[in-house]
Amino acid sequence: MADAPTRPPKKTITPGAWQEARALIYAHRGRLALGLGLLLVNRLAGLVLPSSSKWVIDRVINQHHPELLLPLALAAGGATLVQAITGFGLSQVLGVAAQRAITDMRRTVQAYVLRLPISYFDSTKSGILISRIMTDAEGIRNLVGTGLVQLVGGLVTAAIALGVLFYLNWRLTLIAILILACFGGGMAYAFTKLRPLFRDRGKLNADVTGRLGETLGGIRIVKAYRAERSERLVFTRGANALFRNIATTMTGISGVGAFATVIIGAIGILMILEGGHAILSGQMTLGDFFMYGVFIGLVALPLINIASIGTQITEAFAGLDRIREIRRLVTEDAEDGARAPLAEVAGDVAFDNVTFEYVPGAEVVKHISFRAAAGSTTALVGSSGAGKSTLINLVLTFNRPKSGRILVDGGDLATLRLADYRRQLGVVLQDNFLFDGTIAENIAFARPHATREDIEEAARIAHCDEFVRRFEKGYDTVVGERGVKLSGGERQRVSIARAILADPRILILDEATSSLDSESEAAIQDGLRTLRRGRTTFVIAHRLSTIRSADQILVMEHGEIVERGTHAELLAKHGRYRQLYDKQYRFEQDLFVNPGEDFTPEPEAPVTAPPLTPPARL
Repeated sequence: MADAPTRPPKKTITPGAWQEARALIYAHRGRLALGLGLLLVNRLAGLVLPSSSKWVIDRVINQHHPELLLPLALAAGGATLVQAITGFGLSQVLGVAAQRAITDMRRTVQAYVLRLPISYFDSTKSGILISRIMTDAEGIRNLVGTGLVQLVGGLVTAAIALGVLFYLNWRLTLIAILILACFGGGMAYAFTKLRPLFRDRGKLNADVTGRLGETLGGIRIVKAYRAERSERLVFTRGANALFRNIATTMTGISGVGAFATVIIGAIGILMILEGGHAILSGQMTLGDFFMYGVFIGLVALPLINIASIGTQITEAFAGLDRIREIRRLVTEDAEDGARAPLAEVAGDVAFDNVTFEYVPGAEVVKHISFRAAAGSTTALVGSSGAGKSTLINLVLTFNRPKSGRILVDGGDLATLRLADYRRQLGVVLQDNFLFDGTIAENIAFARPHATREDIEEAARIAHCDEFVRRFEKGYDTVVGERGVKLSGGERQRVSIARAILADPRILILDEATSSLDSESEAAIQDGLRTLRRGRTTFVIAHRLSTIRSADQILVMEHGEIVERGTHAELLAKHGRYRQLYDKQYRFEQDLFVNPGEDFTPEPEAPVTAPPLTPPARL
């Protein structure tokens, strides 16, 4: 059997993560420097008490100098007070810095994610993105908070303590350093193994969170199809994978802790043997030995703390690495700085031999050319999968053409600033997405500072006022997540009102009346006609009541325009449009004799059935 190809070893910390960490530390360098200064003062003050132990044992007790007790006590008390003040200041300075850094990171990552192209959101679960923004940013508190500063401050304290140890007994210190070096090497190896686990944990957590969000968001579908068990199994598998990762990590950290205990014990044994001989031979006093024991702890403590601080910093780097992956993605407005600004447009839109494909080699829009004059209405019809929605996405700049050009007022859309262009757009899509806020807030989504009068006027045009007045709180009624407290037709009307208030130059109506009954649709057509007046409008609709008055109708099949013209012209051609007319509109005319009126079918002849026999009582 052929040998399996060997994969290159995965880097535990990528250059991107280092770059992110350096930028983060530099941005908060002032607070970090102040925190480091406070920590060094705190640690130096902490050396006073163990140093005074030598004087108490050697001078006060052994040499009988009781007059030194008060100065030593005052020095220890003053040092303790300094430690308390600097410790409080340290927590305030670094705690605030850490929380500010987390907030800034979440804000910048969220802003960057919103600038990514639609194709990225189509292929990435929202739960994963939420985890990247919220959870991954949480770990950086260990870089700009106490973690990194404690590590640096501990190493500085250890260096000072090491000098004191060499002064007290250089031979004993050399042996202790060898033992501590073994400990440091062991921990470095352990964290090399632990870092990939922390990186994988973030991905596993994001996957589990993402699936859970989908399950809760689609709870009606889950319950309708009795899929609770399957969703429970999917979540259980993800949760168990996350548990195994955490358990493995905890085992590794526990192993490091056990190794630290062994090292401390080895140093203790060394001090008993070597230190005892040094005292008996007169090379060290009892005070020297006691002080040596305290200072060796100051050297060993930073290395032992690496077990926790190093874990936290490793977790922070793993989070930064995942954030860096997002920041390496190209945003859809990356070139806006070099593009020409765009003032208010007239709305003349032209497609010039446009081709687009989602998957290389599979074109879904093929060499499309047409012009939608400013203020005109262009309707798109065709069977499912003909390319209508893709064409609309190209107008919305959700996708960019593979070849060809889209011209707006004669200018190539690819050379115009995306933000300026989208300010000219208004949309009513098939997915009538509403945010968990009030009806007024959802209508004013595109114009948050609109007056209540403007909001209510847009609502009246969209015939929202008819159902809003029935609610106790009126326009201040909260609609729930995704507008769940409103019916499909009510959500659709709010979406139309939102587009009316936006006052766009280019309007997109993608099945804008799909959730309305015939009576509601007839009532809202006046509002839609008012909305379309003076605006370039693109309409996708199966109901001919929506597109009968269109200036041009484009019939699409397999990504191509097979027919174009007005309603009357296309009917006269007896082509594909006439087929759609016969299948859809004629059927509705036969079924509903007068559209907009309730249709009651004639009663069928009664069916004679045998009388039901009540079930036997169990």
